[in-house]
Amino acid sequence: MDEVSPFAEVLGQAIYHFTVIKPLLPTYGHLLVSALFPIYIGAHASLSKPSSAVKSPKKSQEDGYESDTDEDESLGDTQKMEGLAPSDALMFPLTAGLTLGGLYLVIKYMGADLLNKILGYYFSQMGMLFAIAFLKDGFAVMRSFVFPRKYSGSGRIWKPKPAERVFQGARPEGSSEESWEVRYSPLPGVLGAIPLLHTARAALWSAREVAYWRARLRVHVHRVLHVECWLSVLDLLSVAVALPAIGYFTFVTKPWWLTNFLGFSFCYGTLQFMSPSTFITGSLILGSLFFYDIYFVYFTPLMVTVAKTLDVPIKLLFPRPAGPGEAPDTISLAMLGLGDIIIPGMMVGLALRFDLYLYYKRKGMHKARAEGHGSEVVRPVYQSATGGWGERFWTRSVTPSEPELEPPYHDARSFPKPYFTASIIGYVLGMLATLVVMQIFDHPQPALLYLVPGVLLSLWGTALVRKEIHEMWEFSDAEEEDENPSVADAAAEEPIEAGRQASLFSRIFSMPSDSSSKKPAKTDAASNQSLDRKTENTSAANDDQQDSSPKLELFTVSLYHPSKREPKKPRRSTERGQSPEDDENWALVGAVERDAEPPAKRLRRSPRQH
Repeated sequence: MDEVSPFAEVLGQAIYHFTVIKPLLPTYGHLLVSALFPIYIGAHASLSKPSSAVKSPKKSQEDGYESDTDEDESLGDTQKMEGLAPSDALMFPLTAGLTLGGLYLVIKYMGADLLNKILGYYFSQMGMLFAIAFLKDGFAVMRSFVFPRKYSGSGRIWKPKPAERVFQGARPEGSSEESWEVRYSPLPGVLGAIPLLHTARAALWSAREVAYWRARLRVHVHRVLHVECWLSVLDLLSVAVALPAIGYFTFVTKPWWLTNFLGFSFCYGTLQFMSPSTFITGSLILGSLFFYDIYFVYFTPLMVTVAKTLDVPIKLLFPRPAGPGEAPDTISLAMLGLGDIIIPGMMVGLALRFDLYLYYKRKGMHKARAEGHGSEVVRPVYQSATGGWGERFWTRSVTPSEPELEPPYHDARSFPKPYFTASIIGYVLGMLATLVVMQIFDHPQPALLYLVPGVLLSLWGTALVRKEIHEMWEFSDAEEEDENPSVADAAAEEPIEAGRQASLFSRIFSMPSDSSSKKPAKTDAASNQSLDRKTENTSAANDDQQDSSPKLELFTVSLYHPSKREPKKPRRSTERGQSPEDDENWALVGAVERDAEPPAKRLRRSPRQH
């Protein structure tokens, strides 16, 4: 009998395993897409102004037009990203291991029922915040496709004028005769050519106004709480969807699709909240968790036991066909831990922000050459890189013949992304390797064993090929200090040691120190002068308070809706004696009645001689 060649034996094994894995291909495809989905959207949502660009100055928009920055203004003070330090590379696996061991002991000696209830309530509270943010951004993307802020067609750029309920378009040059035209349909592109009855068109315009409605919410409780934020229809809709979903998951049952929804929300929020600030730090953290995952999957039963026992959204679940020895109606689920998404996803998001940094650095180099600055560093004006999915779909951007030195940039949201693409390819290859090895050996695999080398090798390999190793090594995503001189002077009074960044865990467990001890001691003359000035100002303030008799707000809830149909008016003064509630667009709840004094008396200055 002739011997079988090694090639034929390998080919036979490959055919056998493909036959076995063929029924599982839809499950594995579902798993791969579900893993990439939160990484892709979370990385793009984490984009912010890089250090190679300067903040865009606020510009007054033309009256009657919707501004592309309306949604950005409504964000207000967003949550800043938590930068990770190199010391976190040691603390992450240590803390995760202790937590994993504690959960395993509780499950083994006390059972999983009580633990599932406690963690279920905890994750329901945390999941509510992440789910609302995830839903709001999802609804905003859908709104941009149905009711975009602009679109192109017939060689024109069309922008809405809500006050007149029309879309007005002009050719890019804007110099030809009859360059302006109007469309009365609120639908974009080819949808706008559909003939609509007047009633239907009015209803769609009303729906558009509701979709973009927003108001300023102010909640004030005397000496307890003072909150001002933008409230939109998307916020209300997100809460209306998230509340029943979280309640159903917590108190009724936990279907796999609802578990995945909460898992997506956790990944989406975490990738915007936490990230390494440098590639060195990220590589150290991924390297430490690489060994952590190998140890707790291969050498201990802790991770597999905890993942299979806990019924909380710390994993993604995927229906799979029943095995050969199982009944056809057996419910079988494959699972993927959220750590296998978040940990590599942090580096993928950092790679995308590095691409944005390089984009503005190159634009700054072009601007420096055009302005004759030579090798001097020139930072271009930053244009928002997030949002606008629907506008990009409906608007055709023409690549200009010369580099754009001032916004708007045609590719501000579609900038080149070589490092992001390379990291995604590395993640996909690592995930495929995980699934193949798991199928061959029929044993749970530590996904980070394959994902970490795939992501890191793809990133550093791309930098090596592009000869940007030094640029990548020196890159830092840490937040810049405020360039305001007054802020800088204030910060100079409290010097900190340069070059050191506290780790995440040290910031969490550190005790707040007395700020008064950090302030430099003043001279006696300066102290006396400051004390006299403070006493004088206090006396003047007391006199003004007695004369003006200001309103005492114990509890106030107010809602301000800026009207876009009226011509823009100059902003009302917010000097002492006036409040936002003076505007007729503020709706008040719980406000204490004002004094009956005339405004002139309330605003009268004290006659004190200075």
